[in-house]
Amino acid sequence: MEERAQRRPCGSPRERAGRVLMSVNNKRVVYSNYLANPIYIDILKARPDVRLDRIENESPEDFYAPILSAAHVYQVGAARDELAPHFHVDAAFLKRTPNLLLVSSNGAGFDPVDVEACTEAGVVVVNQSGGNAHSVAEHALAMMLTLSKRIIQSDRRLRRERDVNRNELVGNEVEHKTVGIIGLGNVGRRIAALCKGLLGMKVLAYDPYLSAEVMAERGGEKVELDELLRRSDFVSISCPLNKGSRNMISVREFALMQPHAYFITTARGFIHDEDALLQALRDKRIAGAGLDVWSKEPPPPEHPLLQFDNVLASPHTAGVTIEARQNMGRIAAEQVLETLDGKRPPRIINPEVWPHYAERFKQAFGVTPG
Repeated sequence: MEERAQRRPCGSPRERAGRVLMSVNNKRVVYSNYLANPIYIDILKARPDVRLDRIENESPEDFYAPILSAAHVYQVGAARDELAPHFHVDAAFLKRTPNLLLVSSNGAGFDPVDVEACTEAGVVVVNQSGGNAHSVAEHALAMMLTLSKRIIQSDRRLRRERDVNRNELVGNEVEHKTVGIIGLGNVGRRIAALCKGLLGMKVLAYDPYLSAEVMAERGGEKVELDELLRRSDFVSISCPLNKGSRNMISVREFALMQPHAYFITTARGFIHDEDALLQALRDKRIAGAGLDVWSKEPPPPEHPLLQFDNVLASPHTAGVTIEARQNMGRIAAEQVLETLDGKRPPRIINPEVWPHYAERFKQAFGVTPG
């Protein structure tokens, strides 16, 4: 009898089934436009307590308004220009999503998200940092090699001229040169490893958030920004866009670079000043540039920076590989489920929100997140 009494709280099969039915679809996740990979859907749909809804830029308000109003999680695209303005996460959007607890960016960036507004509303913001780091690092290295060996100029000359003189296309080896990496996080440390390990390059690094000891462990010598710009044969940007990094590289900074140096960015538009870069190229203050990110994405064909043969361009595709997208979709889904299960997500952008968020999570699901 005593043993039965201990088991009784579990209830009869009918009672247990009733409780399961009550929990089905009680956690609402909505995503906008597209996902990094369908694996995100597969992982979330395996959970009976999660309902997944999709909205698109063209969705009418009478369709998306009730979905957003009920949503606990918003999976949002990382590219600002691919998302309709009314689906950007700002103060107005947050007023239409009173139950929202988590905003999850598809990528490492989170340009369409007003983090301060989310913090004030008690909404956690997460990204998928590290998920595409190797792909981005490979892209940065490819740009360095292509520019230094003048492969892009050679390709263009061959396509429009006959009897190209190869002696006019003499390049440089990358081996043993100096690369200056701005931001030694997930991407920057991989660029450092590739440059140092494959090519024996010297790695200088600027990152005000890391100590010299940590940066040394990640393969870089800690220096100030001005010193990095003066000494580097290649300057590679891999830091996030925030108030401190916006227009970090402008007229003054390009003037500090060596005339034979190349500027590479696979980070975010607006970290460098495009007009300042344009002038530096026109004045031949630097040797060229590799640009994966832009103030307007994708840039129009008539963009002045695209008119230079010593500019290598891509439309924010550094992290767009089959492997990276699958990895990003998987870690995004896993992080969402961890959060909905009451755990602390590993990639929080605004950790200061946690006390406010914890209160709101308890109100929504009856438990305090850990």
